[in-house]
Amino acid sequence: MIWLSEKFAASLDHPWTGVGNAFAITGKEYRNPPGANRRTLRFELAGKGYFLKLHWGVGWKEILKNLLSLRLPVTGAANEWKAIQRLQELGVETMRLEAYGAEGWNPATRHSFVITRELENTISLEDYCADWAAYPPAFAIKQRLIRRVAEMTRQLHRNGVNHRDLYICHFLLQQPWSGKEKDLHLYLIDLHRVQLREQVPLRWQVKDIGSLYFSAMDIGLTRRDQLRFLRIYHGQPLRRILTQYADFLQAVEKRAMALRAQGLSDE
Repeated sequence: MIWLSEKFAASLDHPWTGVGNAFAITGKEYRNPPGANRRTLRFELAGKGYFLKLHWGVGWKEILKNLLSLRLPVTGAANEWKAIQRLQELGVETMRLEAYGAEGWNPATRHSFVITRELENTISLEDYCADWAAYPPAFAIKQRLIRRVAEMTRQLHRNGVNHRDLYICHFLLQQPWSGKEKDLHLYLIDLHRVQLREQVPLRWQVKDIGSLYFSAMDIGLTRRDQLRFLRIYHGQPLRRILTQYADFLQAVEKRAMALRAQGLSDE
């Protein structure tokens, strides 16, 4: 199958009839993880920037290795395609889909791709907050960003979505930003490992929140900032959160400390 947005299709010199059209694109290599059987390119078309993610079969060995480790293998671009659509349904700002295609029935050898519009004039929260520890931002700036990240994460988890790579580097802040709530646009990216289900198991909630906590440890957040996030995420009074979710909070702390000790994990 192949799907193209109307605007993207209209920009093409000739109609695309199959996945091979995407694999024939040349562009600047943006990412090529060793052994991952996927590659990301940036290219331009009619003056617009796009990201093309190419997937080819990961092989049965990789699929079985993931299954034996109780992890769902990512076998193609369909995962990200579905995840972007789901986030859009939930009102969580993310990438804009422009094209998707897949061919072949065998998950070990299937070829697929997804194309998204480049998010222009954005900065990751990791970079935006990098000097907060030394130069704290205005209280309102920090409060609004904490609230938005907590709201986005809550919206995901309450609707059966877990990210699996929920680090602050995967939140892109639109620039310039006035600092006001009405002008705040924060996009969640890197969705190729997202899991969609009826309900997010507790262990995956812990992994997402623990990863988020780990990635924000060195940006100067206070205990009050952390509690503010928890109150928004759980949507309950702090007293109840600290008692009713004590085991959850301990598990999140353990996850974050493990990541800190071992380095960034992709588990």
